[in-house]
Amino acid sequence: MAAWVAVWATAAALLSGCAASTATPSDPDASAGALLKRLLPTPLLLVGEQHDAPEHQALQRALVQQLATRGQLAALVVEMAESGASTAGLPRDASEAQVQQALRWGPDNGGWPWPSYAPVVMAAVRAGVPVFGANLPRAEMRAAMGQTTLDGLLPSAALERQRKAIQEGHCGLLPAPQITPMTRIQIARDQAMARTAAAAIRPRQTVLLVAGNHHVQRDLGVPLHLPTGLAHRVVVALARPGHAEAAPSGEPSPGSDAVWSSPPRAPRDYCGEMKRSMGR
Repeated sequence: MAAWVAVWATAAALLSGCAASTATPSDPDASAGALLKRLLPTPLLLVGEQHDAPEHQALQRALVQQLATRGQLAALVVEMAESGASTAGLPRDASEAQVQQALRWGPDNGGWPWPSYAPVVMAAVRAGVPVFGANLPRAEMRAAMGQTTLDGLLPSAALERQRKAIQEGHCGLLPAPQITPMTRIQIARDQAMARTAAAAIRPRQTVLLVAGNHHVQRDLGVPLHLPTGLAHRVVVALARPGHAEAAPSGEPSPGSDAVWSSPPRAPRDYCGEMKRSMGR
């Protein structure tokens, strides 16, 4: 069982990038401005990503900078650090090493690449805005696998979608008895992110939550676990497959208020990588 927790980060990249895209991006700063004009005011803005698409992190940085410049950014909440970790109390001129230490960012925290997210995180720190880790601590994942109460937190259709996504995200390599426990981890992670985001809400400001696309969808992920009545908007960011045609920018998709897509990424054999990581 513990071995499957260890490969979770590899599966997350696949889960977050499997959907088709619907729009062509302009530069990140212009895109951020257009999205904010369309979606604000909102106390919570959830922005999804495909983890290996640098254009998506560039959009996040632009959103952080523009919200902070307006004095509207209450906090940056990230999937890439565990709940309980934060930069609160650090000065604006804190070093990257100090920020990584405060967020407990390292190889034991899912292996998220700091160079990919440093511009996003440091933009908030330099603006004097706290950054909060929101992911379920890895030490709690094993316990979540046995929490049957998590199964009842999603509508039956959404629970089945989560289970199917878990199986597909593990390239069909996950033994059938492990699908339900791993789905519970996914639900518990969404719960943890929802709690952190809700706790960071401030009057007349916006909390920006950054996570994989699978986590931000309104009909599947974090929004299902937010306090009743907490208004929020959702942006899904997708890397457009090479064969896809462009559509009007910002068109919504099921579970989101807007879709932002980046140019096609070079093909990547996620399943081959996963098999090699498992020694298969």
